[in-house]
Amino acid sequence: MGAIFQSLGRTITAGVVLLVIIVILAGVGTGSWVRAADHAWWSFFMRWLHVLSGVMWIGLLWYFNFVQTPSMPKIPDEHKPAVSKVIAPTALFWFRWGAMATIVTGVVLALMNGYFVQAISLQKGYHAIGLGMWLGAIMWFNVWFIIWPNQKKALGIVQVPAEEKAAAARMAGMTSRFNTMLSIPMLYCMVAQQNGGL
Repeated sequence: MGAIFQSLGRTITAGVVLLVIIVILAGVGTGSWVRAADHAWWSFFMRWLHVLSGVMWIGLLWYFNFVQTPSMPKIPDEHKPAVSKVIAPTALFWFRWGAMATIVTGVVLALMNGYFVQAISLQKGYHAIGLGMWLGAIMWFNVWFIIWPNQKKALGIVQVPAEEKAAAARMAGMTSRFNTMLSIPMLYCMVAQQNGGL
């Protein structure tokens, strides 16, 4: 059992196997099986991928804002490179691609269910999901075109003068805080659409 948890790949594989077992047991117990040929099942599956991607993205956004950034002043200077050279670049990789996967799966889901145009144009009956989509799109843009380019400078991945590095770190940090603020209404709107919250 320990070997499973010593490898992230094996842990993820075990999670998928556990999911398959749960689906099979639920089918045996209820007599209701996954209907992979049905549009409804694929729509559900895409929604699950969208939520999974969003957990990765927003989880890392909140990690940066609730854990890493407030902790950096408390870390002795000689230990800060461990964060800025090892942890932050890896976290930012998963952060960026979590954002991309969330946007792509969200667009695919909206297209599959035929509400993409209605949502992005904020038509009646689609206000909540439309607002959530717009907030998510703004956040995605910020990740790829403001936070990441500035973090590359702040972390020394791209070499710039010290004053530009400091300005880039501030811009990345403030944009990340802006996204944290937007994440609260964005998540509410996403859930509100199908649960009558707006």
